[in-house]
Amino acid sequence: MKTYRKYFYSAIDHAYPESAALIKEATELRYAVISKDISFAKRSPNPIDRRLDFCAYFLSLIKVLEERGESYEVIRRICLDITLEMVRPKNKLSDIGKKIFPLLTNTWLGKLMISVLQKKAIQNAHPLGFKAQIITDRKKTFGLGYGIDILECGICKLFQKHEMGQFAKILCEVDEITSAHAGLQLIRMGTIANGAVKCDFRYRRV
Repeated sequence: MKTYRKYFYSAIDHAYPESAALIKEATELRYAVISKDISFAKRSPNPIDRRLDFCAYFLSLIKVLEERGESYEVIRRICLDITLEMVRPKNKLSDIGKKIFPLLTNTWLGKLMISVLQKKAIQNAHPLGFKAQIITDRKKTFGLGYGIDILECGICKLFQKHEMGQFAKILCEVDEITSAHAGLQLIRMGTIANGAVKCDFRYRRV
């Protein structure tokens, strides 16, 4: 079982104690179909595409819950509960690990890492994949030397393909949670899921 599944299962058990087994089974069946669309992500030269497997599982659960008649707000709450538990540091070491990259951005090692990511992220390796531009101008990134413009969002493409585009913006909320755990404040003017032409990620050290 993939590591992230335990967080989904725990949330399902908590929210639906009497029908958890049926919801898990239905989610797995949905995922078996949806995951075929993002099979390219595991081998994609663009590392951002790796997020699509996790997102495909989210989409599978969302489809199952919607078919059960759950409201948008109930689905949103369950999705955010799963994410909060997933990204929460489990110990002091993992907490430190999440904060390392922002501290490295203006060092030679950080600049090397960003340079490598810059070359890979701009590649649109698959029609359902991501395309992103890395921003390194310190004046445009609150002195951090690192920001991202998502030019094509693989999550939105996947959700739209399965006629669930309205739910993609739930995952946009996840970005603020993960940024906070890294010791950063996310500053963003818009997201593709909410109708913007790009998702602009800028960060300020907290």
